[in-house]
Amino acid sequence: MQLLGFSASQVHPLASLAEAGEFLSGNAAARFAWADFTTEEVSAAPAGWRDSLQQLTGAPILDLHLVDAVNATHPSYFDTTNAYDMVIFRKLTFETSRAIAEAEPGGDSPQATADSDTATATAPSAPAPATAPHKARRYPPGFLPALAKIDTQPVTFFVFDTLLVTVRPGPSRTIDQVRQRLIELCHAPRPQTPSRGNGQAPLLHGIRPPSRPEDLMLRLLNAMVDRYLELRAPLTRQLDRWQRALLNARRGFSSWEGLLDARIQLRRLEHLSEEQRDALQEFRDSLLDNRYSSEGEGANDAPGRDEVLLVRINDLMEHIQRVLAHARRLEDSIESAVQIHFSAVAHRTNRTMRTLTLITALFMPLTLITGVFGMNFERMPWLREPNGFWWSIGLMGAVVVVLGAVWGLGRQLDR
Repeated sequence: MQLLGFSASQVHPLASLAEAGEFLSGNAAARFAWADFTTEEVSAAPAGWRDSLQQLTGAPILDLHLVDAVNATHPSYFDTTNAYDMVIFRKLTFETSRAIAEAEPGGDSPQATADSDTATATAPSAPAPATAPHKARRYPPGFLPALAKIDTQPVTFFVFDTLLVTVRPGPSRTIDQVRQRLIELCHAPRPQTPSRGNGQAPLLHGIRPPSRPEDLMLRLLNAMVDRYLELRAPLTRQLDRWQRALLNARRGFSSWEGLLDARIQLRRLEHLSEEQRDALQEFRDSLLDNRYSSEGEGANDAPGRDEVLLVRINDLMEHIQRVLAHARRLEDSIESAVQIHFSAVAHRTNRTMRTLTLITALFMPLTLITGVFGMNFERMPWLREPNGFWWSIGLMGAVVVVLGAVWGLGRQLDR
């Protein structure tokens, strides 16, 4: 469990939920708190975990949402209640995150296992523990390690008025980096400029601390989507290698099983992006509904605050749309490369058949001549002549020359 408290211009590390409750109730400048849990902590005692959060927020988490929070196979999803919003977002958990950018078509590097997110039991093909001996897997020519392992794990967000709760299956490099960056804000030197006239906190190194739970959630989601955007360059490079392998006339392409796996993974990435976009679209619609309701009640500060969140949501959805469009482009590129491959194979086959046809056309008259002279007749032209053999050889050579001249003249006329 990790706890952080956020005031107007400060980030406060907290030690326990009780301290978080005192921070939210006793500090007049406190805005909200962030409580980060793992799935094991929630599933060990779900009732006690829900009761402890109810003491902070005053509202219980529904049983259905509690089950969804510990479901490792749940897709990206959004739901809302009168007390909180729930967003489930599937983030990348790569087995070889760094090796994707540096992988060669011959295989992947086992060194990158320590630099990636810890993979959990989100799929039947979960990787072995780090203590087990690892043997570098050899792939056939043309196989793409970057497309061999695209695993994801869900991160559940419970967004209350003064509390953001995150539940994730295991350690996450993305969330840890965002937390460390937020903690560094409270140790950063304060600028000498006074506060703004609207009461907002001054910028700290150009980065403003999050002002509400929704703002922090969008920053975490933005960091997760950036991991998807980092896939574009390595996938494009390796697909370019695959296209060159498909169009290589000297070596035949035999990794059709790997090609099918790549298309399956790209379609999976496409479906993930669509689910994420739909979940954020529903969250955006809910935020718009709340904004209009606040305007009708006469609240003056809610529209301005929601306007910033809408900008962040639109930017996040645009990033997801870029990932979706890139996955579709890569899938179309694979399809085009396969079509070009078969067209090139058909073209080479046609050239070979044309050569064989030409050879057959040249030797068919010679076969006829040798067949005629091979018949067992007593009286035939040149049969008793001393130079009959050479005359027949000369006749066959003349036939070849005439046919070659006719074929060359036809090609010249075509040009």
